[in-house]
Amino acid sequence: MFNFFEPNKIFLITSKLTKYILFIFIIVLSIGLIEALFLSPEDYIQSHSVRIMYVHVPSAWVSLGIFSVIALISVISFIFKNKVFSLIGKSLAPSGLLFNIIALVTGSIWGKPTWGTFWAWDARITSMLILLLFYSMYILAWKIFDKKENVNKITSIIAILGAINIPIIKFSVDWWTTLHQNSSVSLISGTTIHSSMLLPLLIMTAAFSLFSLLIFLMKYNTELIKIKNKGLDRL
Repeated sequence: MFNFFEPNKIFLITSKLTKYILFIFIIVLSIGLIEALFLSPEDYIQSHSVRIMYVHVPSAWVSLGIFSVIALISVISFIFKNKVFSLIGKSLAPSGLLFNIIALVTGSIWGKPTWGTFWAWDARITSMLILLLFYSMYILAWKIFDKKENVNKITSIIAILGAINIPIIKFSVDWWTTLHQNSSVSLISGTTIHSSMLLPLLIMTAAFSLFSLLIFLMKYNTELIKIKNKGLDRL
């Protein structure tokens, strides 16, 4: 069902998409930065330091979203022994790792004026650090076992195991007493954050998602070129 894959045809599509994605990304990011830095209000307690939220929160969301996608396609790859989905996961991982690091770094910067420390072994911070380790293991496994037949199986297992950490990150503030506040944005229980802050938050999330898509396409195209150079018509 998933065996049909022609690198030449796929490359023609993805190579053309990159420049359009880049153009849209620049526009959305510009709007997001204007909203976040100039139009959104300062917090009555945290003052202007709250603006770090517009980088920190979207980075965390995008990082979690990407790993969730990698885990899902890894299940498909593992069950159907399909290399197409493994290639997608391999191409998604770098941007996920990048935003995971950004989330941890900006969280530390934000934590200093808010909590009085750059780092605390808070449940959510710790689980995000664990996610970083799974991202690193996943990417390293591709580098170490890239030429071995079982690389798809190894990387799929790492992603599937790492998926266990996703709900822990999400519900850590509900299950344990943490320094993080409860979620202000929720599709189920509703949103408590004011619209003047929610709008730039969503715009920046869209911008980061587009940037992730851009990195993915660049990485994916590189992998397709490698396949073409090997003289393969499909995976």
